Amino acid sequence: MADPNAKAILEVKDLRMYFPVKSSGIIRRTIGHVQAVDGVSFQVPAGGSLGLVGESGCGKSTTGRLITRLYEPTGGSINFDGKDITKTSARGLKPLRREIQMIFQDPYTSLNPRHSVGAIIGAPLAIHNILPKNKILPRVQELLEIVGLNPEHYNRYPHEFSGGQRQRIGIARALTLQPKLLVADEPVSALDVSIQAQVINLLQDLQDEFGIAFLFVAHDLAVVRHFCPEVAVMYLGKIVEIADRETLYNRPNHPYTQALLSAVPDVKQAAVGGRRERIRLEGDVPSPINPPSGCRFRTRCPLAQEICARVEPPLLQIGKRHKVACHFAGELGKHPDKPVTASLLGVDDSGTPDPGASPSTDVGNEPGYSDTWFDLERRTMASA
Repeated sequence: MADPNAKAILEVKDLRMYFPVKSSGIIRRTIGHVQAVDGVSFQVPAGGSLGLVGESGCGKSTTGRLITRLYEPTGGSINFDGKDITKTSARGLKPLRREIQMIFQDPYTSLNPRHSVGAIIGAPLAIHNILPKNKILPRVQELLEIVGLNPEHYNRYPHEFSGGQRQRIGIARALTLQPKLLVADEPVSALDVSIQAQVINLLQDLQDEFGIAFLFVAHDLAVVRHFCPEVAVMYLGKIVEIADRETLYNRPNHPYTQALLSAVPDVKQAAVGGRRERIRLEGDVPSPINPPSGCRFRTRCPLAQEICARVEPPLLQIGKRHKVACHFAGELGKHPDKPVTASLLGVDDSGTPDPGASPSTDVGNEPGYSDTWFDLERRTMASA
């Protein structure tokens, strides 16, 4: 369970990553940008886990690579353990690598085929001068045993292992320096179901033993629900809903989240009979080079109205640990007819600025949660 009083080890605010699109020819000019991540804000508590889910191409993996500083952010801030690492130099990143590690999605291409497993796992120890050379091998064997592999296989090469074993090697490498934060990018998507369960249980055991915080990127909503007390849903570079596990899975308020969850097989419901209605979204995901104005989900949303094209919905806190970015937020079948955000944003129901309105200062995309939030039923601010 998530500890509401835990200190945030990672705080991301308004994070953006735009990849330039170049023209063809001798003189290649920038003619546009792929807005892979556009204004993402969230927190990860020390020793806790945050799940990041969404369709392919929504910016999940890019967010993970930005946090590990494999990409240089276009804008925003990444505050890790009280320090903004957004503009940290290459030299300053070296000590940071000891505290932030990453498990890559592909367990084979992320391992150097020319190096033995012992060399791959022992490299961080040698680079950071953690141990003398004569003590690196015993530590490597200890790590192999921790992740459930034979310690005597340190001299084998990646191609001699199965997919699940290679993923365990990647986990062992990420744990070598005992990091405070681990970015797990689809750590089990390439594995079969039986191996998936083993790797997930292994990560949970390691989290309990070493107190590691996780940013868990995945497509599988069932795996995320099992592993993460808090879950964020991304769509086309933005977070559309973020909440604690029980709230998000049982009472989602964003139509995109509701559509995602409707596609997940429900074993309990199948046992008692009946079938949950599948919500089918029409159309394709828009291009991140030229995303829709206002709400990016409006081109596929059954609730979209004029305000959705004119005004971008803020990531509004609607509960103690629940935020949603939708003008018509509400539980499935209970969405309001009029936008709930109009009065807060100082606009009328069509999105036209209202000269006599006074926009609320409490609306924004700040990371974390406030002690007060907007009550959807009463249309007023509430508190615990």
